[in-house]
Parts: sequence; C-alpha cells; structure tokens
Amino acid sequence: MTRQPFRFSPPRWIAGPHAQTILVSQGPRRLFVQSRARPLLARSESLVLDCGDGDRLSAWYAAGQAGRALAVVIHGWEGSADSSYVLSMAGTLHAAGHAVVRLNLRDHGGSVALNPGVFHSCRLAEVIGAVRAVRERYAPSRLAVVGFSLGGNFALRVAADAPAGTVDRALAICPVLDPARTLAGLDAGPSVYRRYFIRKWRRSLRAKAAAWPRLYADIDRHAGGATLTEMTERLVHAYTGFPSLQSYLDGYALTGERLSSLTVPSSILAALDDPIIAADDLERLPAGRALRLHVAHCGGHCGFMVSFRGPTAADAWVAGELAAGEP
Repeated sequence: MTRQPFRFSPPRWIAGPHAQTILVSQGPRRLFVQSRARPLLARSESLVLDCGDGDRLSAWYAAGQAGRALAVVIHGWEGSADSSYVLSMAGTLHAAGHAVVRLNLRDHGGSVALNPGVFHSCRLAEVIGAVRAVRERYAPSRLAVVGFSLGGNFALRVAADAPAGTVDRALAICPVLDPARTLAGLDAGPSVYRRYFIRKWRRSLRAKAAAWPRLYADIDRHAGGATLTEMTERLVHAYTGFPSLQSYLDGYALTGERLSSLTVPSSILAALDDPIIAADDLERLPAGRALRLHVAHCGGHCGFMVSFRGPTAADAWVAGELAAGEP
C-alpha cells in the first residue's frame, strides 16, 4: 500500500470537521448541487437491476461519451442515489463525459418494497450482482466503482471479491474500515451524529414494515435501544442470521487481511479529522501494491468542501483519478 498526502485547504469558515461533515449535504449547498446536477438528472433513467438469487436493486443511469469510463456511485448508510454528495459527484463525472450509475443499496432510496429481506452491511453478493448487471448491460470500456463511507466500504469489497473483469477501478471516500470502532465512536461522539442515524434508520425500518407487514410486524420492538450499538445488536439477532454482533461487524471490516488479495487498482481518500472514521484505522489496512491511500489533514467525513456552489475536492479527485487511467 502506498500512502501520499492529499493537499486540501478549505476556507476557514468551513474548515472544521463538523462543518465539513454536515454542511456538505445540508442547507444552501443542497440547492446549488441540485442546480448543477440538472443535466445529469435530465438524462437519467430509472433501473431495476437483477442481482441474481432473486435480489434486485434500484439505480439511475445517465449515458456518457463513447470511450469514457462508466462510474457506479454508491451512497453511504441511510443515504441514497439522490443524496447531495452523490449528485455532486455524479454531476461532476457526467459533465466530464462519464456515464454514471447511481446505485441504491437495498432498502435505500425508497426501494423497501423490492426485496423481502432487510438491508444489512454484509449483503455484498447483491452489490456485486448489480455491478455485473451494469457491466453486461452497457459494456463500458472501463468500469469504476466509487463509494462514500459505507458505500466506499462496499466499493472496496466489490473490487476485492467480484469475478475478474467486473471492475477496473475502485475509489472510496472516507470508507468504513473497522465497523466496531465506527459504531462505538458514533455512540461516544457528538450526539448529533447518533441522533441523525437512529432517526433515519428507524424511519427506514418502519417503511420496510409497512411494505412487508407480515415479515416485520414486531420491528419496533427490535428497533429499540438508546444507542446505535444496542439497536444494531437487536436487529442482527432478529434479522441477519449472524450469531453475534461482533461476527456481523467482522463480516464487513476492511482492516487486517480483508483486502490483502486485492488486485484491482483501488484508492482511498481519507481525512485525519474525520469525526466518524478513526484515523488510526488507516494504519491497520493491509500492505499491497493495488491499494493507494491519499490522506488530508482536514476534510471531515466525506466533506472536502471548498464552497457551497462548486464540486468538492473529492469530486475533483475522483474525476482526476478516472482521467489518469484513460488512454
């Protein structure tokens, strides 16, 4: 694994980790992102992808210029294909000529009725199936998987585990590395993040129960708990088949040897001041020539925002990485 600094110097008024993390998706920035994304949205068509084994995922596809890479962009936990950070990235890549697929993970983006089983972070096979379906359907010259936070974790696991020839490049912005530490950090850190995820997760679970009432009639009982750790443990035992919370969290951890067999060129963009992903988890990634690490001193969690109006530094980084790999 090679490591190099990522130079990022935001204006002082948005330089703090919490400002970067929160404002990148909230307030006036969302309006500016929607405006910049109009060409992308106007050319996007809805997809339902057959992922194999009866599983389906929803997505949006926008065609690009011939010969340019196709990017599959994956949102973070409780985000969607329409999250501001996804639209900002997708709009930037589409403006550069790339075809873009904005993928919704299971139960995200209003897709709770597509599959009876509830979402959890170890459902890797269906994400690989979705990427394979995109490759078969559009036959791009190159296919890159780009992900934010949990989506970045999925992107790296897809690159490591998908059959050869499925993915040509993987790019992850602030990926979840050690889920157990991330979960504990969310519970022990500023309450704004814990409250945000608990509120959105419970809303999603209730929507799932409304779509599949016979399967999830008692979901409110399982979705209780004052912390994300307690809530996750209850849901793991009720709906995932994992014998313990730790076995579930280990199932999608990237630290240790999980990425040691990675051969697809992959890069991570991380910030040392990320309030959700512990910076020292970066030191626990495996050595390997296929993985490159770009580390900024600041940027928050999936922030890297330089202004409300324009693309983020992460958007520009991904666009540059894709352009560098083209003939």
